[in-house]
Amino acid sequence: MSDLRYREAVHEQRIDGFGTVRILPVDPSADAGVIHRWVSEERAVFWGMTGVSVAEVAEIYGHMGTLESHHAFLVVKDAHAAALLQTYEPEADRVGECYPVRAGDIGVHLLIAPAGEEGARPGWTARLASAIISYALLGLDRRRIVVDPDVRNVKAIARFERLGFEQGPAVVLPEVNLPDVYLPEKHAQLAFLRREAAFPGSA
Repeated sequence: MSDLRYREAVHEQRIDGFGTVRILPVDPSADAGVIHRWVSEERAVFWGMTGVSVAEVAEIYGHMGTLESHHAFLVVKDAHAAALLQTYEPEADRVGECYPVRAGDIGVHLLIAPAGEEGARPGWTARLASAIISYALLGLDRRRIVVDPDVRNVKAIARFERLGFEQGPAVVLPEVNLPDVYLPEKHAQLAFLRREAAFPGSA
């Protein structure tokens, strides 16, 4: 992975008592190794990429880089990779078949990096996520974030609730079987975060 300190960020935010969070577009070849380590862990089973090779990770994110509707980012805290973020236009995604998409919606997938040797980090994810939410709602000027964690992923569902997301319906995302991508059917719990709830008083 190339030195993250010198990569251009789409968002940078200093969080008091936490550090600097930067959001960098994924470099498929440079970042495939670290992404592969994260998605290969048992805890990332709901990400749906366990069993893929490093080369396949690079291919998947290389393909994503050609799309106008889906984007992938490394979230970096103080020059260390801390999360994988994907944003997407719901109307261009299978989730758009499962709820009434509104103007200003943006979809988000988030995979937090494993804790290091220091172990559990109370409040760490919430502060990291605050920068991601700022980027999605303010930086991209969107009105609402939608997330679609697997209904079995109770940890992710609880995490989004703690971040202020309002639970929506449980839905079944249809199978996608295209030459460039295959996604199995997914039972998902939708949740939403409105800009006015995350940033009271924002226009």
